[in-house]
Amino acid sequence: MAIKIRKQDALNYHSQNQPGKIEVVPTKSLSSQLDLALAYSPGVAEPCKEIAANKEDVYKYTAKGNLVGVISNGTAVLGLGNIGAEASKPVMEGKGVLFKKFAGIDVFDIEINEEDPDKFIEIVKSLEPTFGGINLEDIKAPESFKIEQELRGKMNIPVMHDDQHGTAIISASALLNALELVNKKIEDIRIVVNGAGAAAIACTKIYIALGARKENIIMCDSKGVISKKRNNLDASKAEFAIDTELKTLSEAINGADFFLGLSVADILKPEDILSMANDPIVFALANPSPEIHYETAMKTRDDIIMATGRSDHPNQVNNVLGFPYIFRGALDVRSTSINEEMKLAAVRAIADLAKEPVPDMVSKAYGDSKIMFGKDYLIPKPLDPRLITTISPAVAKAAMDTGVARAEIKDWGLYHIELQQRIGIDEKLMSRIINRAKKNPQRVVFAEAHDLKILRAAQIIQDEKIAFPILLGKRNVIEGLIEEHKLELNECVIIDTYEEDEKVEKFAKLYYEKRKRKGVTLYEATKLMRERNMFGSMMVEHDEADALISGLTKDYPKTILPALQVIGMEKDVKRVAGMYIIANKKGTFFFSDTTVNVDPTAEELVDIIGMTARGVKFFDIEPRIAVLSYSNFGSSKGKTPEKVQQAVKLAKEKFPELIIDGDIQANVALDTHIQQNNYPFSELAEKGANTLIFPNLAAGNIAYKLLMEIGGAEAIGPILLGMKKPVHILQLGSSVREIINMTSIAVVDAQIYHNNLKK
Repeated sequence: MAIKIRKQDALNYHSQNQPGKIEVVPTKSLSSQLDLALAYSPGVAEPCKEIAANKEDVYKYTAKGNLVGVISNGTAVLGLGNIGAEASKPVMEGKGVLFKKFAGIDVFDIEINEEDPDKFIEIVKSLEPTFGGINLEDIKAPESFKIEQELRGKMNIPVMHDDQHGTAIISASALLNALELVNKKIEDIRIVVNGAGAAAIACTKIYIALGARKENIIMCDSKGVISKKRNNLDASKAEFAIDTELKTLSEAINGADFFLGLSVADILKPEDILSMANDPIVFALANPSPEIHYETAMKTRDDIIMATGRSDHPNQVNNVLGFPYIFRGALDVRSTSINEEMKLAAVRAIADLAKEPVPDMVSKAYGDSKIMFGKDYLIPKPLDPRLITTISPAVAKAAMDTGVARAEIKDWGLYHIELQQRIGIDEKLMSRIINRAKKNPQRVVFAEAHDLKILRAAQIIQDEKIAFPILLGKRNVIEGLIEEHKLELNECVIIDTYEEDEKVEKFAKLYYEKRKRKGVTLYEATKLMRERNMFGSMMVEHDEADALISGLTKDYPKTILPALQVIGMEKDVKRVAGMYIIANKKGTFFFSDTTVNVDPTAEELVDIIGMTARGVKFFDIEPRIAVLSYSNFGSSKGKTPEKVQQAVKLAKEKFPELIIDGDIQANVALDTHIQQNNYPFSELAEKGANTLIFPNLAAGNIAYKLLMEIGGAEAIGPILLGMKKPVHILQLGSSVREIINMTSIAVVDAQIYHNNLKK
């Protein structure tokens, strides 16, 4: 399913709050006059002198070793063509975001207003002191060939034009695995390449490096087969010109084993595929519309193996599988280049990873418990957390083996851990949840659909097929907002409780029967059913919706009460709790209880521990639980430490399989060095805590809000724990993205609820 992007949404995303997508953040303390003196003058003179004496010390004293320049002149942007350097900047910033998200690499994007390749080369070469590597992007062919080739020869840092080599590396991995499935050898197959741009030529060259024979390759462009009979071929095309009478793609593809398309939509016909050899391999990589539609190709032949550039079909050839991790490995050994051996190491690492058993978190993210090596799984999924720890070491080792590395990795086990820590292995947590939601969307009722944020979120949720939104509120208000803001929510059901007399009466009777011995009259029940939170809760309770989302405009206690009265808590749960996911560059952490229980007893803390542990496991993460206090293992006396100690004792008896410790201070719980030096007996000493249980509501609520506002942490939540059915309460004033995240969690929660009913 292709994601629908609306113009205003894209413009708002880039312009709202701070314009753009990136910023520079200091990595050292700047809180005192001494800090400032060390950071600049006079303290900065000392590292300057060290680097002047030994240039390699620039890696020791500056960020160069983790800094990549993403550089373009805007001559071939995203299919938009030559739109200029300024117009390419959003794309380059976006590339920087991907480097940071997937590999922890910092980026400066550099847009150069120069189309002369020689001048461009000189400008980029002059930037070598700044960067640990150069990612060339969106530069038109054939200039891009010359620019990359000359820069690789003139610079002593890695240089790669990802438009060429990223696609080449990923497609080559897929090709090796496809050939293994059909029991063919790369040196024997006949290859037809349609498209003769930078990516197609780079792909062809890497296939040759893997063993394909040049005489078995036919390349076509918009004029047909590139043959020696044609005049005015540029050097890059002339290299692949062959002596043949063939003129058209249809003639060339007859009997071919493998088709690679990096050209235009719908150029490949069913009859062309039928003319190919047995077990044909077709990589139709034109985007967004491939050379032949996936469904058409699959219907044409049963023995076909197919890949595209689209995420809604199997075997997406996606550059993000490669470039972040290739540069990560190259930077970590201070490589002077990204040579062919390093690229081939990446190819084989990606191909081999696809043959490994797929982690549960990946299967759940894509809603497919049967992901395994085969026709529909030639290459790993982009959200596979093993990519960085598979590709980067392979690339680093190849650099060391070929003599282009200036630093050596001696402890590969430690390097594996460092790679995980660079990005936080849980960085892709919400991506996995959103993908799981998309595999089986559920009906989600939004009790505050009169708010524009809810409607904007519903638009994205509908478009991306995360859920089936049900909009609860005054119809005229909702429809007015939809029309005013040009939203397209025709697929969404709108429910106005003041139009639902029959349903209100039905729900009122059901609610009255449940609450009549708690002082509720039928009249009061009927009046209550006009309230959206009450009506929405009844919809979930009586299977007219699968989950409820509310809380954007009302205080937490007022929002949660109707759900507790109507739906109630799950079996054996005496009280609900609220959990936040707090993410920053140090990793992902779970805070509980932050929203419900004011001053829980030791026994109630045990229940909160159990619910929180299940909540953390919901995200495919093993909880390491610290029950917090102002003391460490009895170092201070008082009501709170004593309560926490008792709760930990009881929790260990009730949940012997969990890693739990306390009482413990928050900083100690997270700092393994302090624990190993002072409290080596702690169950958390080896890896530290990722789940923090607060002794009371004040501590938890204050902690997460301070981290959000002062610490710059991203918070997801609160996630309501302990409800019988999926109900999730938004934080007051949540953003559109936060609403989407919470909806995704609610959908997966509903999926699990329905699966449990079937057991």
